[in-house]
Amino acid sequence: MKILPQRELTFIMRLTAALRFAATSSLPRAVRALVPLAICLAGCSIAGIGQALAQDYPSRPVRWIIGFPPGGSTDTVVRIMSEWLQTRLGQSVLVENKSGAASNIATEAVINAPPDGYTLAAVNATTNKRTLTFDFLNQLAPVAGLAQGPSVMVVHPSVPANSVAEFIAYAKANPGKINMGTPGIGTTGHMAGELFKAMAGIDLVHVPYRGSAPAVTDLIGGQVQVMFDAMISTLPQIQSGKIRALAVTTATRSAMLPDVPAIAETVPGYEAIIWYGVGVPRGTAADVVTKLNREINAGLASTKMRSQLSELGSTPIVASPGEFWTFARSETEKWEKVIRQSGARTE
Repeated sequence: MKILPQRELTFIMRLTAALRFAATSSLPRAVRALVPLAICLAGCSIAGIGQALAQDYPSRPVRWIIGFPPGGSTDTVVRIMSEWLQTRLGQSVLVENKSGAASNIATEAVINAPPDGYTLAAVNATTNKRTLTFDFLNQLAPVAGLAQGPSVMVVHPSVPANSVAEFIAYAKANPGKINMGTPGIGTTGHMAGELFKAMAGIDLVHVPYRGSAPAVTDLIGGQVQVMFDAMISTLPQIQSGKIRALAVTTATRSAMLPDVPAIAETVPGYEAIIWYGVGVPRGTAADVVTKLNREINAGLASTKMRSQLSELGSTPIVASPGEFWTFARSETEKWEKVIRQSGARTE
């Protein structure tokens, strides 16, 4: 079945809205009597288009836009899944890095794209409501979860601390002299650090970057002294000895770093996870969303991808679109409370 061009689909949708308005207007009764039939016909056209989209989708390359530069944790997870989707969908899935403004630029690009399934958003814990010029929970449609895992509190080797308790003591003795690098304002790395500062009662200088990779580079170089960043980004550097892990941010220890304690063992109640998922412009056909969700979840259930994610310290998020959005909304609300309580500047 042939897929109508986007402009024709938009026309039908607008026609339906106009007909619904006409049904409540002061038009002659004889004209208004025909409105239900016209709405039905327009609705059947839209339903047929949705079925055609799912049947033929995708017929050209798909773009997956992420808000950070190459080399970071979001980029890594998205590229693992994009390789799987290319095989399953039979079309290229092109990863496009639009870094800056704490995912603002990338997310807005997806929101403003045609709702046809050919532009995907990398939705993650770094999409903080206060850094955005829009409400991503209402202006994107959920597709699927990808993965979740701990961040790691890491320091430059010159920092004279081998535990969280020693770091807190060092920071209290040197208020305002320790630089905390983050992937950007409002990101999970920023919020994890702000939560730690508030709960530990210390003063760290926030140094935001345009993504995790450049921040980790400067941590290795000693320009910043501490970070709270995804295990995906930090694990290789920890294993090489370029940076030192003090603790993980999950409530319990990670199997990937069993000898590294959780921050909560020193600061009771502390917890900060990092997660990743997929969204599309709102208005994308439900059948297309269903197809993407099915293929993504199949990938997350595969032995190969589970192994890849496990090696990065992450576990899959296998969920329906609705389940994933419930999770994303809960996490967003949690960090809104952290922002208010910590007084962190995110704008």
